[in-house]
Amino acid sequence: MREAHAHLPWHARALSMVRLDDCTTADECLDRLATAANSLASGEWLLAISARVQSWPHGHWPSLTQLDRVTGDHPCVVMSFDFHSALANTRALHASRVVTNTPDGGVVCRDEHDEPTGVLLESAAQLAFNAAPEPTPEQWGTLIPAAIQDLARHGFTEVHDLLAPPWLGPLLADLDRRGQLSTRIRLYAPLANLDAELARSRDYTTARVSLAGGKIFADGTINSRTAWMIHDYPSPLEGLPRGKVITPQDDIARAIEHTARLNLELAVHAIGDGAVRATLDAASSVALSHRRSVANLRIEHCEFIDAADVPRFADLGVTASVQPCHLLADIEGLNRHFPHRLDRVLPLRDLIAAGLKPGETLLFGSDVPVVRPDPEDSIQAAVHRRRADQPMSEAIAPEQSINESQARACFGP
Repeated sequence: MREAHAHLPWHARALSMVRLDDCTTADECLDRLATAANSLASGEWLLAISARVQSWPHGHWPSLTQLDRVTGDHPCVVMSFDFHSALANTRALHASRVVTNTPDGGVVCRDEHDEPTGVLLESAAQLAFNAAPEPTPEQWGTLIPAAIQDLARHGFTEVHDLLAPPWLGPLLADLDRRGQLSTRIRLYAPLANLDAELARSRDYTTARVSLAGGKIFADGTINSRTAWMIHDYPSPLEGLPRGKVITPQDDIARAIEHTARLNLELAVHAIGDGAVRATLDAASSVALSHRRSVANLRIEHCEFIDAADVPRFADLGVTASVQPCHLLADIEGLNRHFPHRLDRVLPLRDLIAAGLKPGETLLFGSDVPVVRPDPEDSIQAAVHRRRADQPMSEAIAPEQSINESQARACFGP
């Protein structure tokens, strides 16, 4: 069985971080952080993940003052479950210098006095999170096998890592050569590093470890309201009426061309229907101008697809790599931000009817550690379109449900 979208290093670290996915209020989140802070040595970083802010009453983060109060002298960054927004305390803001050196594509949210609220979006959230000390190479040598074993416990014999750092391939190859790797791993490196990674891969490629392609981000996410949409958000972020364009269409086209020249695939993170359309438009322009197949392209997430764009996947030979399990976590955000567009959420039945083949050009994954890697979650979402404890009336686009055999086939052999 194939896990088509995972993040091994993040999953490895997340196994020992504070998890907040079962917190139901901001106060409960703060209580858990206070307990964790009290167990740490003075000045030690506190990292927490999986905050489902949209499911809390009022759907917003605690204040910076509240976070500072419960975390004391510990730099603290709390990641939302989608890893595209975060809340950082004052010590972490200073340590990461994210306020004065906001990276391209990042957003530092501010109050009416132009002071940082602690809420960070996209690359700003990543910068603050990555300011915490990295595990040592020796620690990674223990953490990565633990993450792979966790995925194997869920039945996965093949894993696609969708943002592989340069040290991951050599580490995995060393495990394989020592007979300690039974899972096939395909790596997708950040596009900016792809040429160097291809050269490096000649030394680490084994029967189980290989470089598959590069990855770029076209947009953000639903819950952070940075997904690139065709229509305006009912309540958008200031200055972002249709979300955040991270990679414009022309740059996506150049990325498709570049990876094709290297005989590698390109994975494009595209959650909103605007990002999906821009990626398909880029693919169409490459196919037309170069008379070249774009079968090396896979679009990741595809959480919204406009009806007019559904048949274009099969027509162009583009793979849809989706994570139905996200629907279970996104229900509150979907209902809050897109009550008028719920019929376009994960149109799996339409994609299959238009020619995509489960397990070949329609792939399932989890995006672990964004959510847990249990394939049954995606089965539940794809077949029933709601959480198991919800009534049928709360299903999201039930007309797009597929049957269980189709859903299991999307995980491959």
